Amino acid sequence: MKSIVGLKVALALSLACLSLSQAMAQPASSGAAPAPYPVSRVTLVTHSSPGGGTDVFLRDLGKYLPTVMKAGFAVENIRGGSGAKAIANVAKAAPDGSMFYGTTPTYIQTTLLSKPTVGYDGLDPMLIVFIDPEVIFTRAESSFKSLQDVMTHAKNNPGKSRWGSSNPASLERIGMEKLARAGGVKVPIVSHEGGADQMIGVLNGTYDIGIGEIQELQGQLEAGKIRLLATLSEKRLSGIPQLQTAKEQGFDVVIRKFRGIAAPKGLPDSVAKTWEDAVRKVLEIPAYKAEYTKDSLTPMLLGREAARKFTAEVAAETAASFKEMGLTK
Repeated sequence: MKSIVGLKVALALSLACLSLSQAMAQPASSGAAPAPYPVSRVTLVTHSSPGGGTDVFLRDLGKYLPTVMKAGFAVENIRGGSGAKAIANVAKAAPDGSMFYGTTPTYIQTTLLSKPTVGYDGLDPMLIVFIDPEVIFTRAESSFKSLQDVMTHAKNNPGKSRWGSSNPASLERIGMEKLARAGGVKVPIVSHEGGADQMIGVLNGTYDIGIGEIQELQGQLEAGKIRLLATLSEKRLSGIPQLQTAKEQGFDVVIRKFRGIAAPKGLPDSVAKTWEDAVRKVLEIPAYKAEYTKDSLTPMLLGREAARKFTAEVAAETAASFKEMGLTK
């Protein structure tokens, strides 16, 4: 009798140990089963071209969201009107959690400058996720080793310098205009719909320099095709401490860029909260944290109400800057 009882106890202990070892073997990021979501498929829209900063941001986020949200995620690139076409497309979508827009300051600037039928205020800010620093870059074969080299070349070779940038209403374009004024040079600044198109012009020597985020430049940096000349952040980037700021090089230009998510108006608070909770969890996944840290993205998660307030403040600041620059009355 004792042997049978002992056998049962031993068997129970063995099963318990097996269950514990199986649980410990699970990936740290798997956690519990993904929470149910109102729809099975979610489209994340951007005006950026494939490979552009917002495109990469949405694709990376969409890759990890299914671990905490039971839905499939796809990115749709809708080009045209410096973002106006993409904004209008999302604004008319059903507010059921099936479609969102990847926000950057561009959607505010496009509205203020172009006054499209549907502007940034036609969408409802839902989340602010990251602050994304802008950097100035050139092709690896270039003779430019600093911003001062670029400015000297522009001054000594009038009419021969050209700089690349994103669309006319973008923060990148404003950053380049400010940089030209800070350097006391007059240089044609050529706009593009997205960062990938601009990159081609820098790589083939059409442009002396370009502007973008580490996220969209990472592939070319790793391949040794481009060289960074400066960051337009307030301080040096923790991941690239050797890269000087523009201010350190004598050019007082600082650009702050955010990345977030906006929804069609009328989205239920419960869906917005589901997103906030999900993104908060995703930001803690080690693999994703390694990716966005490598891209020099700084998490700044703001929920719905905070995102609305933040967006309104940025819009007011941008409107004031445009008046100072003479772009609007």
